[in-house]
Amino acid sequence: MKKLNLADVKTHLSELVTEVEAGETVQILRLGKPVAQLTAIEAPLKPIDLDWLISVTEDMPYQEQSAGEFIREMRDNERY
Repeated sequence: MKKLNLADVKTHLSELVTEVEAGETVQILRLGKPVAQLTAIEAPLKPIDLDWLISVTEDMPYQEQSAGEFIREMRDNERY
């Protein structure tokens, strides 16, 4: 967590916003004491449309082989 005085935040706000977007948290200090914090806003998850998902997958053939066996076979046959 980065800690900066208010004066430094005012001077470098656009740079700090870029850092916050990248995952950094910035704590703002006034007279050496924390008074605020900048953090990124988490994007809301998009809801899953189950009817659409079912319509897309219902015609797909069923795979008898497990995913682990499938990956192992790909690895062993050097097809990856």
